[in-house]
Amino acid sequence: MNRVSKFATLAVGLVTLASSPSLFAQAAPAPAQQAQAPVKPEAIPAKIGLIAFEQAVFATNEGQKALQDVQKKFEPQRTKIQAQQTELDSLQKQLQGAANITDDDRNSRVRTIDSKQKQLQRDSEDAQAAYQNDVQEAYGRVAAKVNGVMQKYASDNGFTILLDVSGQQSSVLWASEKTDVTRAVIEAYNTQSGVAAPPAAPPSAPRPAGAAPHSAAPATRK
Repeated sequence: MNRVSKFATLAVGLVTLASSPSLFAQAAPAPAQQAQAPVKPEAIPAKIGLIAFEQAVFATNEGQKALQDVQKKFEPQRTKIQAQQTELDSLQKQLQGAANITDDDRNSRVRTIDSKQKQLQRDSEDAQAAYQNDVQEAYGRVAAKVNGVMQKYASDNGFTILLDVSGQQSSVLWASEKTDVTRAVIEAYNTQSGVAAPPAAPPSAPRPAGAAPHSAAPATRK
């Protein structure tokens, strides 16, 4: 389980505790000198909602802007890596087309290509790791605030529990669209944050090769 999934799971757990005082009392009992009588479990009417928490975070105006800022930051690295790849492709084509060269020349070219290929791989891996780290940090900053709005929305609307359906391994096989509160939480957060929607990113948003941010569109349950 990656850090994002752990955070999303924790977020949903917080909603459950916040909306169920009896559960909170059992999880964190008062000191012995202030002990109270055990709370008798009882069935209460359930109102269950679904939320694609991870997707919701980056679908907010603030989340979209944060992601675009990270992509803009890594545009120079992406341009550099593309130039390295172009140079490497050119050297490989030259070697393939060089029929009348000495063995020493061929070996020298092979060593050069090998060296540049290894450098390209190192630079690509470093850029991808740094990019993913910045995306995770951006996610964490926004997710902490979205979590608060999510808890308030659940409490104000009488939900007893919210289930996170962000991951592909969600145990929810079917649910009515009316139970999906993802869009409502996104809109509530945009209203509270006051952050305007950022300009749409170009089709080929700059990012290091192989790096892929979280989905910015919440999943739809039918």
